[in-house]
Amino acid sequence: MPKNKTQQLTQGAMMAVIFTALLAITSYIPILSLVTIWFISFPIAWYSAMYDRKASMIVAVVSIGVSVLVTGIMSLPLAIIFCLAGFLIGDTLRMKKSKVYLFMTTGISVLLSMAIMYVISVKLFNVDSLKIMLEIARESYERSNELAKTMPGVKALTVEQLEQMFDLVTMVMPTMITMSVFMITFIIITVNLPLLKRFGITVPKFAPFKDLQLPRSVLWYYMLVLIVTLFIKPESGSFADMAFLNLSFILSTLLLLQGISFIHYYVHEQEWPKWIAIVSTILALPLYSFVTLLGIVDLGFNIRALVTGTPRK
Repeated sequence: MPKNKTQQLTQGAMMAVIFTALLAITSYIPILSLVTIWFISFPIAWYSAMYDRKASMIVAVVSIGVSVLVTGIMSLPLAIIFCLAGFLIGDTLRMKKSKVYLFMTTGISVLLSMAIMYVISVKLFNVDSLKIMLEIARESYERSNELAKTMPGVKALTVEQLEQMFDLVTMVMPTMITMSVFMITFIIITVNLPLLKRFGITVPKFAPFKDLQLPRSVLWYYMLVLIVTLFIKPESGSFADMAFLNLSFILSTLLLLQGISFIHYYVHEQEWPKWIAIVSTILALPLYSFVTLLGIVDLGFNIRALVTGTPRK
């Protein structure tokens, strides 16, 4: 790694400029932003992987300050989120941590930073972005529903059904936000690690998706939540109801991923073309219930041994 102080300062200034340029393009050029948004973290990630934590933190703070001066105060949340993601990606790469550690650390940190900014926005500026988004979505659905009433053969939702739908969306909002953050983090990591590798950074790899094996405790948690939901039935709208609803959503998604993983495993063992695994993954969403059940069976029983003839270790 470069040790020369002049080179370190020069490269730090260069990364701050590149970070600001990418953020400005993302903020002001909608078409290009579809591409540039995934690379905003790259300059900070590269610098953090090359240099020590103190120098990287200074460059990160300077990058945020310069980008706000250039693009305006409204870009501050975006600058903080992507700068934090880049810093953590680079820092974990410099420490030679695993890709799972990198993913979890970055995802959790970005989620916490977003939560803090949301609280600040509500408490200090009285701006509730989630409430605004829900109101916009509600107005859009109501307009669509009114239009559906004028179309023959289309059954419009009743007011009660609309209310129930938005109550459900409100209750599962924490899970939806969490999963969205981790999905965005995964895309950022997936896009930037190959680029970092081309620039001389050693990057880790995920184990093949086909070998995904969740802890069996996930299945027991899922069964517990299912029992509580079916038999105890927490009061509608209560904290317990919201908690179990979100847990059920998260665990169901994990079991869906387990089911898709088994499909990939089966396709690999049968030496079928890769496009079959891709098509199966796409079809997994409309066949959500079946694939989730497949994940439950895969996690609870040794069905992979039926494919390979080898008992699970």
